[in-house]
Amino acid sequence: MAPFLAYEDKGSDTATGRIPLVLVHGHPFDHTMWAPQREAFAPARRVIAPDLRGYGASPVTPGTTLLSRFAQDIEDLLDDLKVDTFVLAGLSMGGQIAMECYDRLGDRVRGLVLADTFAEPETPAGKAARNAVADRLLAEGMRGYADEVLLKMVAPHAPPAVRTHVHRMMTSTPPEGAAAALRGRAERPDYRPVLRRVTAPALVVVGADDEYTPVRDAQTLHALLPDSVLRVIDHCGHMPNLERPEEFNAVLGEFLERVDAG
Repeated sequence: MAPFLAYEDKGSDTATGRIPLVLVHGHPFDHTMWAPQREAFAPARRVIAPDLRGYGASPVTPGTTLLSRFAQDIEDLLDDLKVDTFVLAGLSMGGQIAMECYDRLGDRVRGLVLADTFAEPETPAGKAARNAVADRLLAEGMRGYADEVLLKMVAPHAPPAVRTHVHRMMTSTPPEGAAAALRGRAERPDYRPVLRRVTAPALVVVGADDEYTPVRDAQTLHALLPDSVLRVIDHCGHMPNLERPEEFNAVLGEFLERVDAG
């Protein structure tokens, strides 16, 4: 039976000592946000980047999609692809899904990468705000929202091609999928206890100018994780992997080499 999620699977996992890299995108994007990382790392290792349920080419399930459902989808995909152990990386909502995945699959995660994300549960005000945005997306579609948040998703000085790519991902996302994810994210648990018991090495990355998840959030993650390094990437906002791909890839590559070495 074909996997539920659409995905990109590049490179090979036969290279000695090269652990597969699994990349989890944020909201409201798709797997193409990881294009610079696929190009950089697929020549030497297997790189798997799914479209989450409700995003990209994956099926949409209206209503509420909990982070646990996203994590189950990823587990099912990796089982189908026979990927037993891997490095798991997620950005923003994808980072929270990565935390949920670690809670379920900790013995399979050889390295954890958390980019521009945070671990705390939603506040009552935050729940109301996420549900209000979900209502708006269902009523109005994605374009107005995308226009408004673009220069918070990436820094105003991000390259024009990056701004175009990010805006295109947002406007291509089905409103029903984005709304379901927002409602599910509003119900997320507290992932701080999960991070305290992570035994794998971890990398925390954040854009220096990120408005959504500022550097202090990354510092909190770094303090919670027993074995982590923190890297702040200058001159970028919420999506350093696209805004400053060379710097991001250098940091990620160094971490992957450490994990490969065991």
